[in-house]
Amino acid sequence: MSEDGSQRSLVTGAHGFVGRHLTAHLDEMGDDVIAVDRSNGPDIRDLDALAECFVDARPEVVYHLAGQADVAASWREPRETYRANTEGTLNVLEAARRAEVTRVIATTSADVYGIVTPDELPLTEQSPLRPASPYAASKAAADMVCLQAHLGYGQDVIRVRAFNHLGPGQSDRFLAGAVARRIVEAVRRGDTSIPIGDLTPRRDFTDVRDVVRAYRLLATRGHAGEVYNVCSGIDVSGQELVDGLLALAGTPIELVLDPSLVRPVDLPVLRGDASRIRAHTGWEPVIPLAGTLEDLFADMQRRLDGAPEAP
Repeated sequence: MSEDGSQRSLVTGAHGFVGRHLTAHLDEMGDDVIAVDRSNGPDIRDLDALAECFVDARPEVVYHLAGQADVAASWREPRETYRANTEGTLNVLEAARRAEVTRVIATTSADVYGIVTPDELPLTEQSPLRPASPYAASKAAADMVCLQAHLGYGQDVIRVRAFNHLGPGQSDRFLAGAVARRIVEAVRRGDTSIPIGDLTPRRDFTDVRDVVRAYRLLATRGHAGEVYNVCSGIDVSGQELVDGLLALAGTPIELVLDPSLVRPVDLPVLRGDASRIRAHTGWEPVIPLAGTLEDLFADMQRRLDGAPEAP
Protein backbone atom coordinates (compact mmCIF):
# COMPACT_ATOMS: atom_id res chain seq x y z
CA MET A 1 0.00 0.00 0.00
CA SER A 2 1.33 3.44 -0.89
CA GLU A 3 1.70 6.29 1.60
CA ASP A 4 -1.62 7.80 0.49
CA GLY A 5 -3.46 4.53 1.17
CA SER A 6 -3.95 3.58 -2.47
CA GLN A 7 -3.37 0.01 -3.61
CA ARG A 8 -2.57 -1.90 -6.75
CA SER A 9 -5.71 -4.00 -7.03
CA LEU A 10 -6.80 -6.75 -9.40
CA VAL A 11 -10.49 -7.59 -9.77
CA THR A 12 -11.66 -10.88 -11.27
CA GLY A 13 -15.13 -10.75 -12.81
CA ALA A 14 -14.54 -7.03 -13.31
CA HIS A 15 -17.17 -6.63 -16.03
CA GLY A 16 -19.98 -8.20 -14.02
CA PHE A 17 -22.62 -6.35 -12.02
CA VAL A 18 -20.60 -6.06 -8.80
CA GLY A 19 -17.27 -5.90 -10.63
CA ARG A 20 -18.21 -2.74 -12.51
CA HIS A 21 -19.26 -1.02 -9.29
CA LEU A 22 -16.15 -2.22 -7.46
CA THR A 23 -13.70 -1.06 -10.12
CA ALA A 24 -15.44 2.34 -10.19
CA HIS A 25 -15.16 2.62 -6.39
CA LEU A 26 -11.49 1.58 -6.38
CA ASP A 27 -10.79 4.18 -9.06
CA GLU A 28 -12.50 6.82 -6.91
CA MET A 29 -10.29 5.80 -3.98
CA GLY A 30 -7.18 6.33 -6.06
CA ASP A 31 -6.26 2.67 -6.49
CA ASP A 32 -4.36 1.34 -9.48
CA VAL A 33 -6.93 -1.12 -10.82
CA ILE A 34 -6.37 -4.11 -13.10
CA ALA A 35 -9.76 -5.27 -14.39
CA VAL A 36 -9.76 -8.95 -15.39
CA ASP A 37 -12.67 -10.72 -17.05
CA ARG A 38 -13.11 -13.55 -19.53
CA SER A 39 -13.54 -10.97 -22.26
CA ASN A 40 -10.09 -9.50 -21.64
CA GLY A 41 -8.21 -12.07 -19.58
CA PRO A 42 -7.86 -15.71 -18.59
CA ASP A 43 -10.66 -18.03 -17.57
CA ILE A 44 -10.40 -18.69 -13.82
CA ARG A 45 -10.60 -22.40 -14.60
CA ASP A 46 -7.22 -22.15 -16.38
CA LEU A 47 -4.65 -22.06 -13.56
CA ASP A 48 -1.52 -21.49 -15.63
CA ALA A 49 -3.01 -18.63 -17.63
CA LEU A 50 -4.42 -17.09 -14.47
CA ALA A 51 -1.08 -17.33 -12.66
CA GLU A 52 0.71 -15.73 -15.61
CA CYS A 53 -1.80 -12.87 -15.53
CA PHE A 54 -1.30 -12.33 -11.79
CA VAL A 55 2.50 -12.45 -12.03
CA ASP A 56 2.50 -9.94 -14.87
CA ALA A 57 0.05 -7.61 -13.07
CA ARG A 58 1.80 -7.72 -9.66
CA PRO A 59 -1.26 -6.69 -7.60
CA GLU A 60 -1.11 -6.13 -3.85
CA VAL A 61 -4.76 -7.13 -3.44
CA VAL A 62 -6.94 -9.48 -5.47
CA TYR A 63 -10.71 -9.10 -5.25
CA HIS A 64 -12.13 -12.41 -6.46
CA LEU A 65 -15.66 -11.84 -7.82
CA ALA A 66 -15.66 -14.09 -10.89
CA GLY A 67 -17.84 -17.19 -10.99
CA GLN A 68 -21.28 -18.55 -11.77
CA ALA A 69 -23.81 -16.46 -9.82
CA ASP A 70 -27.12 -17.77 -11.18
CA VAL A 71 -28.80 -20.05 -8.60
CA ALA A 72 -31.42 -21.28 -11.09
CA ALA A 73 -28.75 -22.14 -13.66
CA SER A 74 -26.84 -24.14 -11.05
CA TRP A 75 -29.65 -26.71 -10.97
CA ARG A 76 -29.29 -27.22 -14.72
CA GLU A 77 -25.49 -27.15 -14.81
CA PRO A 78 -24.16 -28.20 -11.39
CA ARG A 79 -20.78 -29.42 -12.63
CA GLU A 80 -20.03 -26.20 -14.46
CA THR A 81 -21.11 -24.29 -11.36
CA TYR A 82 -18.63 -26.22 -9.20
CA ARG A 83 -15.89 -25.74 -11.76
CA ALA A 84 -16.41 -21.98 -11.90
CA ASN A 85 -16.99 -21.35 -8.20
CA THR A 86 -14.96 -23.97 -6.36
CA GLU A 87 -12.19 -24.89 -8.78
CA GLY A 88 -12.02 -21.27 -9.93
CA THR A 89 -11.45 -20.08 -6.34
CA LEU A 90 -8.79 -22.76 -5.82
CA ASN A 91 -6.99 -21.48 -8.93
CA VAL A 92 -7.23 -17.83 -7.89
CA LEU A 93 -5.65 -18.64 -4.53
CA GLU A 94 -2.80 -20.63 -6.06
CA ALA A 95 -2.20 -17.95 -8.69
CA ALA A 96 -2.09 -15.35 -5.91
CA ARG A 97 0.52 -17.38 -4.03
CA ARG A 98 2.67 -17.69 -7.16
CA ALA A 99 2.43 -13.92 -7.69
CA GLU A 100 3.08 -13.17 -3.99
CA VAL A 101 -0.17 -11.22 -3.65
CA THR A 102 -0.43 -9.64 -0.22
CA ARG A 103 -4.17 -10.22 0.34
CA VAL A 104 -7.10 -11.94 -1.37
CA ILE A 105 -10.71 -10.88 -0.80
CA ALA A 106 -12.80 -13.89 -1.81
CA THR A 107 -16.55 -13.39 -2.14
CA THR A 108 -18.87 -16.30 -1.43
CA SER A 109 -22.56 -16.00 -0.60
CA ALA A 110 -25.05 -16.01 2.27
CA ASP A 111 -26.75 -18.89 0.44
CA VAL A 112 -24.17 -21.14 2.14
CA TYR A 113 -26.25 -20.84 5.34
CA GLY A 114 -29.10 -22.66 3.61
CA ILE A 115 -32.53 -23.27 5.03
CA VAL A 116 -32.86 -21.71 8.47
CA THR A 117 -35.67 -21.28 10.97
CA PRO A 118 -36.73 -17.88 12.34
CA ASP A 119 -35.21 -18.64 15.74
CA GLU A 120 -31.77 -18.98 14.09
CA LEU A 121 -31.85 -15.40 12.81
CA PRO A 122 -29.94 -13.20 12.44
CA LEU A 123 -27.21 -15.35 10.94
CA THR A 124 -23.70 -14.80 12.25
CA GLU A 125 -20.43 -16.06 10.82
CA GLN A 126 -20.65 -18.94 13.32
CA SER A 127 -23.99 -20.17 11.95
CA PRO A 128 -23.81 -23.67 10.39
CA LEU A 129 -23.46 -24.06 6.63
CA ARG A 130 -26.35 -26.05 5.13
CA PRO A 131 -26.33 -25.30 1.39
CA ALA A 132 -29.52 -26.31 -0.41
CA SER A 133 -28.71 -25.54 -4.07
CA PRO A 134 -25.74 -26.57 -6.21
CA TYR A 135 -24.76 -22.89 -6.31
CA ALA A 136 -24.76 -22.65 -2.52
CA ALA A 137 -22.79 -25.87 -2.17
CA SER A 138 -20.18 -24.65 -4.66
CA LYS A 139 -19.80 -21.46 -2.64
CA ALA A 140 -19.58 -23.36 0.65
CA ALA A 141 -16.82 -25.49 -0.86
CA ALA A 142 -15.04 -22.34 -2.05
CA ASP A 143 -15.33 -20.95 1.48
CA MET A 144 -13.53 -24.01 2.84
CA VAL A 145 -10.88 -23.81 0.11
CA CYS A 146 -10.15 -20.25 1.30
CA LEU A 147 -9.99 -21.31 4.95
CA GLN A 148 -7.57 -24.12 4.09
CA ALA A 149 -5.36 -21.70 2.14
CA HIS A 150 -5.10 -19.52 5.22
CA LEU A 151 -4.57 -22.32 7.72
CA GLY A 152 -2.44 -24.56 5.52
CA TYR A 153 -0.38 -22.08 3.52
CA GLY A 154 -0.53 -19.07 5.82
CA GLN A 155 -2.11 -17.12 2.97
CA ASP A 156 -3.78 -13.79 3.79
CA VAL A 157 -7.33 -14.54 2.63
CA ILE A 158 -10.52 -12.84 3.76
CA ARG A 159 -13.82 -14.56 3.05
CA VAL A 160 -16.92 -12.46 2.42
CA ARG A 161 -20.39 -13.96 2.77
CA ALA A 162 -22.36 -11.40 0.87
CA PHE A 163 -26.11 -11.36 1.33
CA ASN A 164 -28.36 -10.23 -1.52
CA HIS A 165 -27.33 -6.99 -3.17
CA LEU A 166 -29.01 -4.97 -5.85
CA GLY A 167 -28.74 -1.67 -7.65
CA PRO A 168 -28.31 -0.02 -11.03
CA GLY A 169 -26.87 -2.30 -13.67
CA GLN A 170 -28.16 -5.54 -12.18
CA SER A 171 -28.87 -8.36 -14.62
CA ASP A 172 -32.42 -9.44 -15.36
CA ARG A 173 -31.38 -12.95 -14.28
CA PHE A 174 -32.10 -11.76 -10.74
CA LEU A 175 -35.42 -10.80 -9.17
CA ALA A 176 -35.12 -7.01 -8.98
CA GLY A 177 -33.55 -6.63 -12.42
CA ALA A 178 -36.00 -9.06 -14.00
CA VAL A 179 -39.09 -7.43 -12.51
CA ALA A 180 -37.86 -3.92 -13.33
CA ARG A 181 -37.35 -4.96 -16.93
CA ARG A 182 -40.79 -6.58 -17.18
CA ILE A 183 -42.48 -3.52 -15.67
CA VAL A 184 -40.74 -1.07 -17.99
CA GLU A 185 -41.51 -3.21 -21.05
CA ALA A 186 -45.12 -3.72 -19.96
CA VAL A 187 -45.68 0.02 -19.52
CA ARG A 188 -44.19 0.75 -22.93
CA ARG A 189 -46.33 -1.91 -24.65
CA GLY A 190 -49.46 -1.00 -22.73
CA ASP A 191 -49.66 -4.44 -21.07
CA THR A 192 -51.53 -4.73 -17.80
CA SER A 193 -49.77 -7.75 -16.27
CA ILE A 194 -46.33 -9.31 -15.85
CA PRO A 195 -45.25 -12.86 -14.91
CA ILE A 196 -43.58 -13.47 -11.55
CA GLY A 197 -42.31 -16.40 -9.49
CA ASP A 198 -42.67 -17.03 -5.75
CA LEU A 199 -42.47 -13.71 -3.91
CA THR A 200 -42.76 -15.06 -0.37
CA PRO A 201 -39.03 -15.68 0.38
CA ARG A 202 -37.47 -12.94 2.48
CA ARG A 203 -33.94 -11.70 1.84
CA ASP A 204 -31.46 -9.26 3.37
CA PHE A 205 -30.81 -6.65 0.64
CA THR A 206 -27.94 -4.15 0.50
CA ASP A 207 -27.19 -1.62 -2.22
CA VAL A 208 -24.29 -2.82 -4.36
CA ARG A 209 -22.56 0.54 -3.87
CA ASP A 210 -22.53 -0.06 -0.11
CA VAL A 211 -21.32 -3.62 -0.72
CA VAL A 212 -18.26 -2.57 -2.71
CA ARG A 213 -17.36 -0.04 -0.01
CA ALA A 214 -17.34 -2.96 2.40
CA TYR A 215 -15.01 -4.94 0.14
CA ARG A 216 -12.38 -2.23 0.01
CA LEU A 217 -12.62 -1.59 3.75
CA LEU A 218 -11.97 -5.29 4.29
CA ALA A 219 -8.94 -5.06 2.03
CA THR A 220 -7.49 -2.29 4.21
CA ARG A 221 -8.84 -3.11 7.69
CA GLY A 222 -10.07 -6.71 7.67
CA HIS A 223 -8.33 -9.43 9.68
CA ALA A 224 -6.46 -12.14 7.80
CA GLY A 225 -8.23 -15.50 7.79
CA GLU A 226 -11.54 -14.05 8.97
CA VAL A 227 -14.97 -14.43 7.40
CA TYR A 228 -17.40 -11.51 7.27
CA ASN A 229 -21.10 -11.15 6.60
CA VAL A 230 -21.92 -8.15 4.42
CA CYS A 231 -25.59 -7.37 4.95
CA SER A 232 -28.13 -4.82 6.11
CA GLY A 233 -29.60 -6.82 8.99
CA ILE A 234 -33.15 -6.36 7.62
CA ASP A 235 -35.10 -9.00 5.69
CA VAL A 236 -37.57 -7.97 3.00
CA SER A 237 -39.97 -10.21 1.05
CA GLY A 238 -39.91 -10.49 -2.70
CA GLN A 239 -43.42 -9.06 -2.63
CA GLU A 240 -42.24 -5.91 -0.83
CA LEU A 241 -39.41 -5.51 -3.32
CA VAL A 242 -41.77 -5.86 -6.29
CA ASP A 243 -44.30 -3.50 -4.70
CA GLY A 244 -41.54 -0.89 -4.47
CA LEU A 245 -40.81 -1.28 -8.18
CA LEU A 246 -44.50 -1.25 -9.13
CA ALA A 247 -44.92 2.07 -7.32
CA LEU A 248 -42.42 3.56 -9.78
CA ALA A 249 -44.37 2.37 -12.84
CA GLY A 250 -47.04 5.06 -12.66
CA THR A 251 -49.76 2.67 -13.82
CA PRO A 252 -51.48 -0.41 -12.31
CA ILE A 253 -49.89 -3.75 -13.27
CA GLU A 254 -51.18 -7.17 -12.24
CA LEU A 255 -48.77 -9.89 -11.08
CA VAL A 256 -49.41 -13.33 -12.62
CA LEU A 257 -47.69 -16.40 -11.16
CA ASP A 258 -45.59 -18.29 -13.74
CA PRO A 259 -44.65 -21.79 -12.45
CA SER A 260 -41.57 -21.83 -14.71
CA LEU A 261 -40.12 -18.97 -12.65
CA VAL A 262 -40.39 -20.90 -9.36
CA ARG A 263 -37.12 -22.50 -8.18
CA PRO A 264 -37.00 -26.22 -7.26
CA VAL A 265 -35.88 -25.27 -3.74
CA ASP A 266 -35.84 -21.77 -2.28
CA LEU A 267 -34.78 -20.53 1.13
CA PRO A 268 -37.73 -19.09 3.12
CA VAL A 269 -35.72 -16.35 4.84
CA LEU A 270 -32.18 -15.03 5.20
CA ARG A 271 -31.13 -12.18 7.48
CA GLY A 272 -27.60 -11.50 8.57
CA ASP A 273 -25.68 -9.94 11.43
CA ALA A 274 -22.99 -7.49 10.31
CA SER A 275 -21.53 -6.89 13.78
CA ARG A 276 -18.10 -8.29 12.91
CA ILE A 277 -17.44 -6.12 9.84
CA ARG A 278 -18.81 -3.11 11.68
CA ALA A 279 -16.46 -3.73 14.61
CA HIS A 280 -13.38 -4.36 12.45
CA THR A 281 -13.86 -1.71 9.75
CA GLY A 282 -16.60 0.71 10.83
CA TRP A 283 -18.68 -0.16 7.74
CA GLU A 284 -22.41 0.54 7.71
CA PRO A 285 -24.81 0.49 4.74
CA VAL A 286 -26.07 4.01 4.08
CA ILE A 287 -28.26 3.82 0.95
CA PRO A 288 -31.96 3.13 1.73
CA LEU A 289 -33.80 0.42 -0.21
CA ALA A 290 -36.25 2.93 -1.71
CA GLY A 291 -33.38 4.91 -3.19
CA THR A 292 -31.78 1.74 -4.55
CA LEU A 293 -35.00 0.72 -6.29
CA GLU A 294 -35.43 4.18 -7.82
CA ASP A 295 -31.89 4.06 -9.22
CA LEU A 296 -32.31 0.49 -10.47
CA PHE A 297 -35.61 1.32 -12.18
CA ALA A 298 -34.26 4.48 -13.81
CA ASP A 299 -31.18 2.59 -14.99
CA MET A 300 -33.35 -0.15 -16.52
CA GLN A 301 -35.30 2.51 -18.44
CA ARG A 302 -32.04 3.94 -19.78
CA ARG A 303 -30.71 0.49 -20.70
CA LEU A 304 -33.86 -0.36 -22.63
CA ASP A 305 -33.37 2.95 -24.46
CA GLY A 306 -29.94 1.69 -25.50
CA ALA A 307 -27.83 3.63 -22.97
CA PRO A 308 -24.67 2.03 -21.49
CA GLU A 309 -25.03 -0.08 -18.37
CA ALA A 310 -24.26 1.45 -14.95
CA PRO A 311 -22.11 2.48 -13.28
